[in-house]
Amino acid sequence: MAVHGTGTASLIVFVLVVAFLSFLYLTDSYVTWPLVGLNVLTVLSLLWLWKLRQQDGGTERRVCVLVLGDIGRSPRMQYHSLSLSKHGYNVTFVGFLDTKPHQDVLRQEKIRIAPIAEVKGVQGPKILKYVTKVIVQSLQLLHVLLRMELQSHILMQNPPGLPNIAVAWLVCVLRGSRFIIDWHNYGYTIMALSHGQRHPVVRLAKWYEHFFGPLATRNLCVTNAMKDDLHRNWGIKATTLYDRPASIFRETPLKLQHELFMRLASTYPQFQHSGSEDVELERTTFSVRDLSDGTVTLRAERPALLLSSTSWTEDEDFSILLKALEEYEGFIKEGALLPSLVCVITGKGPQKEHYKKLIDSLHLEHVKICTPWLEAEDYPVLLGKTDTNVTYCSYCVLVSCMFGCCLPVCAIHFNCLHELVKHEENGLIFRDSQELAEQLKSLLSEFPSSGGRLGLFRRNLRANRGQRWDKNWDQNVLPLFTTL
Repeated sequence: MAVHGTGTASLIVFVLVVAFLSFLYLTDSYVTWPLVGLNVLTVLSLLWLWKLRQQDGGTERRVCVLVLGDIGRSPRMQYHSLSLSKHGYNVTFVGFLDTKPHQDVLRQEKIRIAPIAEVKGVQGPKILKYVTKVIVQSLQLLHVLLRMELQSHILMQNPPGLPNIAVAWLVCVLRGSRFIIDWHNYGYTIMALSHGQRHPVVRLAKWYEHFFGPLATRNLCVTNAMKDDLHRNWGIKATTLYDRPASIFRETPLKLQHELFMRLASTYPQFQHSGSEDVELERTTFSVRDLSDGTVTLRAERPALLLSSTSWTEDEDFSILLKALEEYEGFIKEGALLPSLVCVITGKGPQKEHYKKLIDSLHLEHVKICTPWLEAEDYPVLLGKTDTNVTYCSYCVLVSCMFGCCLPVCAIHFNCLHELVKHEENGLIFRDSQELAEQLKSLLSEFPSSGGRLGLFRRNLRANRGQRWDKNWDQNVLPLFTTL
């Protein structure tokens, strides 16, 4: 074992000599024992620091990827882990293991998942629950990060940043690791949605991010707009890493489409064929498989498939979509030549049950809604078949995955959306339910024909596929690990 840096070793030797000489000199003094105690404490602390910083030949090839959230629902951090492993790094992936990650992550030998438990806090007043949650989560993270092998880097997702920014920074200081933050958003702005900008907890969270954020060695962010804001208001120089689709996101072959529809039909009636049965045919709402030769075709009279992904949180107002679907139903009842819709809303989150009750209260004849949770392998398959998509989330990784499948989107407006969605070119941007309903009507007016706006957007996406994740990551992120 070698000491991490000659400076630390020299300092330890120096303090040991000083401590020993002080002990000899002050043996007969009345301040002997306090000084001896202080010296012993100093020496023990430095010995502990020396132990924490011990490295071996593999230290520079080890990286900790940290997300204080569900690993399975953190696609960008999964892509980071896979990219690091492809370049020979051993990755310790720390986070909640509520949802199964993608099989590529589970199969990769160089990725080790270190699950941590989500802390709920003690029962009682909200402030007490929040404070105890932060304290316990901090101790848990310290325990996990200090016990693992020495890592050359810690790459952390923000948000959430409380308490893991401070904890990760402290661990990096103690162990001599380099600290990289991948800024997806600001944590305090998400908290402000439920508490308001002037709430003391929100103001404390803003100060916390503003103080600890600039302490990172390097920073990544998802858009140029955020890069500019970080530099202007926080003094942080960040590298923009646009979300790009991984290779698994592509248009889905008919056979895989049908297999997924059959699996979904076993649970969700929206995918079940409701007509007469034929022993030679295997049918779903969308597809038909000829059992004699295995050929799969899409049904000409099929409904359009609309997909929306969500984390069911307060920053995603799904009442807009539900109102738009009611208006779409009204268009059909008024005589508009539009297809029926099957709307799949996939995801997990705290407000799911609230919205399921709203969905159950709707009485729609031509629009069917289901809310499945799709496994990591099934999501890109369904995305590669979907006719159009509605997105509310400001996480651009979701939109980029849709574009990888040549799937046009209707996206709710947010400040930096124009960096990804080109209105009237590869999708549409809406601000309210009425605008969304009109967009769905326009996109599906010639369905299932490949003409019309929907077909035009698909052709534009096929012609301008752009970079995939791997090449984009190699250009923008790999140098942060090799040049620091």
